Amino acid sequence: MLGGIRSGKSEFAEALVASGAPVRFVATARRSADDAAWTARIDRHRARRPAGWSTTEVGDDPSALLDLLVGAAGDETLLVDDIGTWVAAQLPDVTQVTSVDFTGTALADAVRACPARLVLVSPEVGLSVVPATAAGVTFADALGATNRAVAAECDAVVLVIAGNAVPVKGAL
Repeated sequence: MLGGIRSGKSEFAEALVASGAPVRFVATARRSADDAAWTARIDRHRARRPAGWSTTEVGDDPSALLDLLVGAAGDETLLVDDIGTWVAAQLPDVTQVTSVDFTGTALADAVRACPARLVLVSPEVGLSVVPATAAGVTFADALGATNRAVAAECDAVVLVIAGNAVPVKGAL
């Protein structure tokens, strides 16, 4: 599920998996004591999840996502939300660099090896303005490369625009 900020991509992904096997929600965000708005956003996402879903948080150890995907059981349904916060956590201190060689290959490999039903949510950076800072450009380049690498391994890709799902590749 790709989409812009507040496009409804997370809600669409949640609805897609809601009527099936138990879901393991994989949260990639890190809480920040200094950012009350971010914490409130995480809490809203958490409150929306059905009680029967389990949650695994990888925000403090982003590399754990790769092992989790590869080690998942074949009868599981995983919902990973979202790849943007995972990419951000993988980058060095982007305020100190102007470019990063980040292709998303490791995540794409883990997606290909994942035996579970897998739904991934990610921001589509190609629909926004060109970032005004070097750090923003670095992040956008890294996320764009990751989205392309992961989408190549997915059976279906959907772009969510204003709450509406537009098929890009395959069928759901």
